[in-house]
Amino acid sequence: MTVLVVATGNPGKLKEMQAYLTGLDWELVLKPEELEIEETGETFAENACLKASQIALATGQWAIADDSGLAVDALGGAPGVYSARYGKTNADRIERLLNALGSNPDRHARFVCVIALAQPNGKIILQAEGICPGTILHEPRGSGGFGYDPIFYVPEHNQTFAEMPPELKNAISHRGRAFAVLLPQLKAFRETNP
Repeated sequence: MTVLVVATGNPGKLKEMQAYLTGLDWELVLKPEELEIEETGETFAENACLKASQIALATGQWAIADDSGLAVDALGGAPGVYSARYGKTNADRIERLLNALGSNPDRHARFVCVIALAQPNGKIILQAEGICPGTILHEPRGSGGFGYDPIFYVPEHNQTFAEMPPELKNAISHRGRAFAVLLPQLKAFRETNP
């Protein structure tokens, strides 16, 4: 079984990635605690590749990383790559975003996720992007999920991410869609490079 280092210190994200990668011959492990990679990229793709490549080089193992966030049309794509740094807490981030939008009628937004896979030498061999379109509500709804989930509304399901059962959110989310693109590539790669 091949070790795959997940470029996160968050056990929740590791568990989520394991759910997407079941049935593959990978043993997922968290990155070493002392390894911190600064996200200096200007795009989700740049940050995902930077994290995967640096973790692979530092550990000498295969590495996988994702970078994701919320892009709001009326805010010129903000908070974008700064989504997690848009406030100190989830409540701060939501309040700042709602204040920035104010009464603007354009509430279109999308969650974006880019996943990158690096070989032990740091070379990125696979990359996938997933996008989930939605709108930003005027106030939070639902108690599930995290981050911006209570204000991110998906019209086709008539629910916010925070109102959805986890199985539905995982299937339609930006991360779920990115893994849907990545998995066939990963299986094909594993078959040709055992």
